[in-house]
Amino acid sequence: MAFHEVRFPASLSFGSVGGPERRTEIVTLTNGFEERNTPWSQSRRRYDAGIGLRSLDDVETLIAFFEAREGQLHAFRWKDWSDFKSCKPSREVRFDDQTIGRGDGRTAEFALTKAYASGAQSVSRRIGKPVAGTVRAGVQGDEMQEGLTYEVDLAAGTVIFAAPPAEGLEVTAGFEFDVPVRFDTDRIQTSVASFKAGDVPNVPVVEVRL
Repeated sequence: MAFHEVRFPASLSFGSVGGPERRTEIVTLTNGFEERNTPWSQSRRRYDAGIGLRSLDDVETLIAFFEAREGQLHAFRWKDWSDFKSCKPSREVRFDDQTIGRGDGRTAEFALTKAYASGAQSVSRRIGKPVAGTVRAGVQGDEMQEGLTYEVDLAAGTVIFAAPPAEGLEVTAGFEFDVPVRFDTDRIQTSVASFKAGDVPNVPVVEVRL
């Protein structure tokens, strides 16, 4: 298996249905109270790529992409239109959208992350597939220059500074990103007659851990 650095056609994923999934284990005790636990530190996203198909040309595009990935074998990039920026979807990406670490004078490479906060609680999500040309980085409120003061590893989702930020300095970043996924089926069933009648195939897609 491998990861193909290619994005599923964004025009097809635009109409898809899906989002994050959590795994929670719940045990109800004899006194009626519950004990809840989870083996997952991060959520896992699922989508249905079939919903976005609008024409037979779209079906052909889907089949070609599916064959090139050899079904479930190879993973690929997916644009989640409801969550693809380090900021709100209506805003432009800024270099200070997310805090990704603090300098210690030795570390030059920082992983991209996105925080999801509600009330006093916050969960940090590792971003492994940023989009080329969208990553902006800063140190202690000053924007850095890509290619001059830092580089971006698009395959690993990290920012690499030419000189390690000094101790205590806040390191920030803003970016657009894709979700690493694979097909969750080895079979796609289509019918021209059914498709014209409004029946679209079910094409499940699931996030993969990298």
